[in-house]
Amino acid sequence: MVALKSSPALVSHVSAGSRLHQTATVRCWTRLWPGASSRGGPKAAVSVNAGSQDGAAADDASGSSRRVAFQGFPGAYSEMAANQACPALTPLPCEQFENAFETLSQWVADRAVLPVENSLGGSIHAVYDLLQRYRLHIVGETFVPVNHCLLALPGVSKSDIKTVLSHPQALAQTQEYTRRMGVIRQEYDDTAGAAKMIAEKHLMDCAAIASRKAAELYGLEILDEGIQDMTGNITRFVVLSREPHMVREGSDGRENEAYKTSIMFSMKEGPGVLFRALSVFALRDITLTKIESRPLRSTPLVSMDEESAMGALRGSDGFNYLFYIDFVGSVGNENCQNALRNLEEFASMVRVLGSYPRDMLH
Repeated sequence: MVALKSSPALVSHVSAGSRLHQTATVRCWTRLWPGASSRGGPKAAVSVNAGSQDGAAADDASGSSRRVAFQGFPGAYSEMAANQACPALTPLPCEQFENAFETLSQWVADRAVLPVENSLGGSIHAVYDLLQRYRLHIVGETFVPVNHCLLALPGVSKSDIKTVLSHPQALAQTQEYTRRMGVIRQEYDDTAGAAKMIAEKHLMDCAAIASRKAAELYGLEILDEGIQDMTGNITRFVVLSREPHMVREGSDGRENEAYKTSIMFSMKEGPGVLFRALSVFALRDITLTKIESRPLRSTPLVSMDEESAMGALRGSDGFNYLFYIDFVGSVGNENCQNALRNLEEFASMVRVLGSYPRDMLH
């Protein structure tokens, strides 16, 4: 076991009430909180096999099947991701992203699968903000190719359509196509939900942008397929759990490269601090696969004077950011551990969101 010194920087930014839910992803990291465990909480409506790391199905004493939460209606791309990432679990639809986080946190589901980025639309910021707020762990990822279809009621032709409904991301990904149609674009919470509403309300002058599966589920016809403005439309999803994925300590070589680690951190003030923070990975030949920044909501401004709100903005040095980084490697690898230790020298807070097997896009 590789010994890690307790880090005041990391420990000081985890409240006493949350430490039970912030145990590290590898055994050596749990030394920061001796005796801590992320188990516990209320008795679950669904029994959880905390030792399961691969999402294998198991029934609890009452016979209830294990479930994976996703945002949207049946037929949504998120349901496809949930089935792909956790094929042995029963999909559990949730209305909003936060409902999926709550469902997992309250032991109603055993996993949650949420989108974090799309090759055309970019990052899904709402999910990144929720990753900050909830003490859950990323235990996997999966990539889902997006093939948008134009769906309408049987008998409706393309020329009859006046309004197209879909999720904002889907509308953005098909903007050129719908512009050529000359229709009104109307946002809806979910792609499959838009298809469901058209079917239930019998809207003859409306179409939905959704999946082929949504057409099958809600009895709609596919007027056109593959309508996204660019090919190679892929969405990356992460798999969340109440328990971290345990990785083997001392992993190296190919075993280490088969893993990805996601972290979040905020920076201390000073020139070149972000450059120095990123250099801890570059100097150790650690590959970064993603970097994302979001204004830190708790303290959005770096420094403020004591004037009015407008005066505070004039007296500030700028936004205070929270950074999200994904890198190749696991926290069981000594090189990665050293990089995280080094990062804590420049960061005011560091949190490991998860260390998990990579999806190789096969």
